[in-house]
Amino acid sequence: MAIGEAGPGSVRRGAQPKRLEETMRARLGRECVYVPSCRFGLYVALRHWCPPGGRVLMSPVNDDVIFFVVLAAGLRPVQAPLNPLDASIDIDAVPDEVWGSVSAVLTTNLYGNPDPAPRLRQKCDALGIPLFEDGAHAIGSRVGDRPVGAWGEASVFSLSKHVGAKAGGMLSLADPGLREAVERTCAGLLAPRRTSAELAYLVRPYAEAAVRGLRLRRAARSAIRLLGLADREDIRMPLRPDELARAAREAPGLDAHHPWVRVDMHDYRLQPGGLRLRRIGHKLDRLEEVLDACRAGTELLLSKPWAKPREGQGTQPLFRVPLFVADRDAAIAALAREGIVVGYLYDPPLDDYAGAEFTDPSPAPEAARWFARHALPVDPLRARTVVEVLERSGARPVPAPAERPGDRPAVGERPGNRPAPGERPGNRPAAGGLGRSRG
Repeated sequence: MAIGEAGPGSVRRGAQPKRLEETMRARLGRECVYVPSCRFGLYVALRHWCPPGGRVLMSPVNDDVIFFVVLAAGLRPVQAPLNPLDASIDIDAVPDEVWGSVSAVLTTNLYGNPDPAPRLRQKCDALGIPLFEDGAHAIGSRVGDRPVGAWGEASVFSLSKHVGAKAGGMLSLADPGLREAVERTCAGLLAPRRTSAELAYLVRPYAEAAVRGLRLRRAARSAIRLLGLADREDIRMPLRPDELARAAREAPGLDAHHPWVRVDMHDYRLQPGGLRLRRIGHKLDRLEEVLDACRAGTELLLSKPWAKPREGQGTQPLFRVPLFVADRDAAIAALAREGIVVGYLYDPPLDDYAGAEFTDPSPAPEAARWFARHALPVDPLRARTVVEVLERSGARPVPAPAERPGDRPAVGERPGNRPAPGERPGNRPAAGGLGRSRG
């Protein structure tokens, strides 16, 4: 699809959700276009700026859905070395030959901890390549003198995370002149609105409240599995390499990659209805209140021995605060007994998960493996309860590895945190929580 082209089968966007776009425009100081999901917005951005066959530098500690969006856009994911304490891209550890080969950079801003966007912006400018920001977890975070999402050619946000709307996203553009072209592209990719999907969206909060109130979570999960509605059993979804290789031959295109891109959000490309947009608007109106509560919870959690705070981290309203515990599975189980589900786990890293057939592995994978294995992402809105549970369970902090990739690992750690003999590598089911998509 050429830039700005809607393609065959395009539909009119209809009335724009202006209020949602204006709210985000005021936050970012940039043009914003409403999209049905963060992943849909990212696909549109990648198709606009990156011709098929390009290579995208990205984090291996990321949702697998985002990995499949990059593949669907006809691009080759290139996994970057990471900082082991916040899983941000380690710019200095990326070899010069890798920098010379990539055609774009995609940040993750994992759990709301910003990637080094100012330095990445300088690097991308020097190379003449676009910078894309995935702000799904970072709608209230700042880096340098700007909010996350105000550094790249384009940025995407999820309205399912801090906003809590369980639907919707935003695509932000540095160049407001591209708005009309982006809208045309979106129109050509949207699926028609379905009344059944809108009704399901409207009743979902009440069904979830009933499940929580009646303590039926386990029964609900069992019913979903029996009905064949579960998208994943482990942290990572099944790769299905033979099917994925066939889909790659049809890239770029969402249709061939739909079985992977739809996971955890089947309405990711659905044209929204008015009731859905109104509910999202009501949730967005409460965003500042939620962000304030997240800041307070973040500061509390970062003051505890399981945290490894970095400069400025305590001022961010993190979506999840990564704590680092020696036995994460035991900590997850202890929290589950108190009704706290731990999700948003991204283990193993994408290069270990997908292999060299579908991605370029990181040249220094140890930090990503350590983070993916030990990070316990907890909701700052449940901070006090989490602290009480971890203290009562005797959870021990795990030593941090050396910050530079290739240095000796911390005492008690296996190099790269590779599994010990007899230990099952990767794709471990989490006791009480699985990976969650970025929306």
